[in-house]
Amino acid sequence: MKRLVIFCFIAISFFAKSQSFDVVPLGIYGGEKEDNLSSYLVSVAGKNNFLCLDAGTINSGIQKAIENKTFATDEATVLKDYIKAYFVSHGHLDHVSGLVINSPADSKKNIYAIPFVKNILLQKYFSNDVWANFSDEGANAIGKYHINAIEPQKNFNIPETDFEAQLFELSHTKTHLSSAILIQHQSDYLLYLGDIGADRVEQSNKLENLWKNISPLIKNKSLKAILIEVSFPNAQKENLLFGHLTPKLLNEELSKLANFVGKENLKGLNIVITHRKPTGKNPEIIAEELRNDNPFQVNLVFPEQGKKLSF
Repeated sequence: MKRLVIFCFIAISFFAKSQSFDVVPLGIYGGEKEDNLSSYLVSVAGKNNFLCLDAGTINSGIQKAIENKTFATDEATVLKDYIKAYFVSHGHLDHVSGLVINSPADSKKNIYAIPFVKNILLQKYFSNDVWANFSDEGANAIGKYHINAIEPQKNFNIPETDFEAQLFELSHTKTHLSSAILIQHQSDYLLYLGDIGADRVEQSNKLENLWKNISPLIKNKSLKAILIEVSFPNAQKENLLFGHLTPKLLNEELSKLANFVGKENLKGLNIVITHRKPTGKNPEIIAEELRNDNPFQVNLVFPEQGKKLSF
């Protein structure tokens, strides 16, 4: 009996240790459904100290999470107390509208972004024309948000979250920068990418640079998950992608990643598919195409609004 108890304790401890991050999708789509747009909360497993990865939808996603018993509290508590900071990958509305609309009800927080995106937030949104200036810079600043301009590939800490992070530039059309965030807690990592086009289509090397940087983490099994967009089915023509991926293009990029880490090291890697365009049956088609053509045997995850994922 004593051995059984010890074995159970070890098994439970191992399982708890293996779950490093909790992710709560507040919004999963890449357009049209204004109550379900790109937004993911991430925290150290078992804690309610969240970094919000993009903020297309906030309030509706919190409501959904409460309905799903992910949170056992009210909306205001999640918004004001659980969310400690925001990362904004790029300036498009489906990634920032929830942050802007909910700013009057929010508490004082940090926003993290590459300089290109900080300028968009200040000049286009918190401009006193489109919306009151809830930042702490510029004319009529209300002072609620401090927007931190983070240079790519510089390490920084995110207070109250137990996270360190780095940002990486991405190409989302040739004229619009997006970005990714690599989140670290102790020896474990999680990678979230904003909107991104394939290097070949974008005539860029930004994804290749990202793959090179994360390859050691995949080899030593410390990267717990990659959250990456697949916006369109394979039928979408490349000249009409507007800086997005299809299932085939995701596999094209995973092939490049495999060249750095070895195909065997991609097997079982958690790949969370974000930003599917909800037009018609696109989400279902994208999921089917990915499942039917999974040459690297990654673990495909299709998030649902308000339902917690653990990695």
